[in-house]
Amino acid sequence: MAALEATWPPAARMPVGAFMLRDGAGGGKRVSAAVAMAEATEADIAAAEAAMRARGEQPLFMIRAGDGALDDALAARGYAQIDTTLFYAAPVGILARKPAPITLFPIWPPLQIIRDIWTERGIGAARQAVMARAAAPKAALIARVADRAAGAAFVACHGDIAMLHAVEVLPNLRRQGGARNLVTGAAWWAQEQGMRWLALAVTRDNAAARAVYDGLGMMVCGGYHYRMLAAPGAAG
Repeated sequence: MAALEATWPPAARMPVGAFMLRDGAGGGKRVSAAVAMAEATEADIAAAEAAMRARGEQPLFMIRAGDGALDDALAARGYAQIDTTLFYAAPVGILARKPAPITLFPIWPPLQIIRDIWTERGIGAARQAVMARAAAPKAALIARVADRAAGAAFVACHGDIAMLHAVEVLPNLRRQGGARNLVTGAAWWAQEQGMRWLALAVTRDNAAARAVYDGLGMMVCGGYHYRMLAAPGAAG
């Protein structure tokens, strides 16, 4: 979790009672959800809800290992569980493959073609700004398939862990090794930075991505989910 926070950081943080509220500046739930820093009371939950609403946000909480009591309390308040997410990890030594010439290379800042791939796949300016906030060492990766730019990813380091984010392959160029090259190339880069582990977070329902990570020998080592309170009158 510390590596996730460091390599995909919010724009700002604000303590409210037992919670740390985070301003993701439009960068998605991972950088916007409130996280518990201590055992939360009903009063703490109410204060966090009020603070999020005051910022024009729907209340959103990240539930991590050890947050079972909070999870139950939010469920009782009518919060829905969404986006169950798994951590995958493996030692860089079992993943790292030196990329063949031209097939993949790391660079920072990202080339425009990398930004274009991310934008096309829904990773727009706000999420790219999250990457810019992450501390070095970090790199954007581009994978090539059939002499075409096929995929992109972002990797950054914290402690001895390199976290891989924003792994995207263009739909018409999938199943040709691009995703595998992004993962193994990221591990090679991470090994060169002295990292011991490559890790990533993926939603449980993303079967295609999980098949790639399973096939490479990465293991599930934890996870989290969110609890979100729908707007009054909202469907679902």
